[in-house]
Amino acid sequence: MTQPLDDLVGSIVTPDAEAAAAARDHQLQLTKPPGSLGRIEDLGVQLAAIAGAAIPPMPEPAAVVVFAADHGVHAEGVSPWPQEVTAQMVANFCAGGAAINVIGSLAGAEVTVVNAGVAEPLADHPRLINEPVRHGTANLRVEAAMSRDEAGQALLLGARTALRLISSGAACLITGDMGIANTTASAALIAALTGGDPSAVTGRGSGIDDATLALKQVVIEDALRRVPLDALRSDPVGLVSELGGLEIAALGGFCLAGAAVRVPVIVDGVIALAGALVAHALQPLVTGYLIAGHRSVEPGARAALDHLGLDPLLDLGLRLGEGSGAALAYPLVRAAAALMRDMATFGDAGVTDTDAGR
Repeated sequence: MTQPLDDLVGSIVTPDAEAAAAARDHQLQLTKPPGSLGRIEDLGVQLAAIAGAAIPPMPEPAAVVVFAADHGVHAEGVSPWPQEVTAQMVANFCAGGAAINVIGSLAGAEVTVVNAGVAEPLADHPRLINEPVRHGTANLRVEAAMSRDEAGQALLLGARTALRLISSGAACLITGDMGIANTTASAALIAALTGGDPSAVTGRGSGIDDATLALKQVVIEDALRRVPLDALRSDPVGLVSELGGLEIAALGGFCLAGAAVRVPVIVDGVIALAGALVAHALQPLVTGYLIAGHRSVEPGARAALDHLGLDPLLDLGLRLGEGSGAALAYPLVRAAAALMRDMATFGDAGVTDTDAGR
């Protein structure tokens, strides 16, 4: 790792257990039966541990970041969509016309797009951070997707983006992605980092047919045979350089930076989860700062969630990406903090308390 990446990884600490315990005690005083708000109570405790305060601050405003990049493995025919769609969708994000723009607007979360490695040059735009590490990766089936230095640069691009947004006031980070063929790179990384069967973690992505799915599985198996997995499982940067992608690495750095400055990160679907796995491989403490927004229908998402020990807030059959599921979950995160801050205690409300059920 580079020194900046080493420093970032080393700065992450365990979420505050004392604050979590105090948050649980506070919840027992709120005007409700203990545990009656279910997982929203658990989420409030997690937010307290992240912030180091029994009553956590409101996680607002939130910033959605869509990391975009292209993949050389597209040449293998693993997606029916032309590679040009990545750049076209970046333009759509910048224009405010994509699903994540609509959902983000409803949630009060501003959308930023980061060009981590789109194949074609992109015009500058106020919504776009135009800092590509390289213009698309190489074909992971036959060669390393990128150099080790480029993998490190992509991780640091994600970290810089997070820190830039937090310094501008963001109190919650939401992960998003865009990249034609990126479910192939994600499945390869998920299989490598979880030890899962490649065929079991490879899904249909944007809706491929049976023949293309079978081809995709073979492509991933070939890539994993090419890579010295036993050596690289302890070298996440090296693993990312072999299997890609640039946006996945950037998502990993984004998660690490959020954890380093104790800001919650809501993780989206299978691409974002692959990035979270990279972050976890570099620093396992990062998971205490991650909130799984939803359970994607992609099979790799379940494997990644299990490996990370994350239980998603929503299960809506989503597979769009862009940060859509994470942004849909954001109001639940806000609610968890608001209940801790604004709900009356038994003493405040003059309501008789009981130890029943405790």
